[in-house]
Amino acid sequence: MAIVCRQEHSGVWRSAKCVSLAAALAAGTPALAQSPAATPDGALFDPPEGCSVFMTVQSRGCRVANHYRCDADPAGDQWRADFDQEGLFFVSHTDYETQWIESYEFFPLVRQSLDPNPVDAASYSELLSKGVDSFDFNLTKDDGSRSHVTGFDRLTGEKVTIDGIDLQETEFSFSETAEDGTVLRSAKGNEYIKADWRMFFSGPSEWMTEEGSLPVDGSPLQFIFPGEPGFRTTEPLFDCDAVLSRAEGAASIQPVSVRK
Repeated sequence: MAIVCRQEHSGVWRSAKCVSLAAALAAGTPALAQSPAATPDGALFDPPEGCSVFMTVQSRGCRVANHYRCDADPAGDQWRADFDQEGLFFVSHTDYETQWIESYEFFPLVRQSLDPNPVDAASYSELLSKGVDSFDFNLTKDDGSRSHVTGFDRLTGEKVTIDGIDLQETEFSFSETAEDGTVLRSAKGNEYIKADWRMFFSGPSEWMTEEGSLPVDGSPLQFIFPGEPGFRTTEPLFDCDAVLSRAEGAASIQPVSVRK
């Protein structure tokens, strides 16, 4: 399981505009060297040098993701850059077991990374072989704050086909707590996996926050490959008007970020 895969954001809840990661690098954040720069509306996504995009995914919830791999990374590592109506808002890095390695948020700029020696490491292989995978690990942000994540992914046995791609449905539940035991965020719901791609894709879920619960559906709708129209686009296509309407009607409930 890759905690970044549960990332659910919408630019309509943010007042700031996306900034170039080049500015962050100039400010002395060398850990972002593998991350892409933000692109203007309508532009195609260009990954960092030595990296190549292999798939673009248009999803519900006004989000488009560009998935890429980098030559310098260990085999099986993958990156994802998420865009909404306002531009780049999230970058994530996972390994062969879909463990969350690191992620970057931008409002403000924050890097969060997986602590070494997890109690129960997320394992995509175990999910496939046993039908269920539990996880128990810690995360650290670059400001020194730490949190504890526990939960599970389970195959439901259901299969779906989206845009010609056969996927398996999963159910998940997780909770992230601060060092003092305060629950920072939790969620439950469904996702989809493509076994040979070793990837998770969002589905319908419910997020619990201090302000209340929020239903979210980030299900994929289009899988776009090299040479196809829309490959490497940074413009989301689906539910953008609905996201704006929801924000206007529920300003007190804000999506939070955790996984995927």
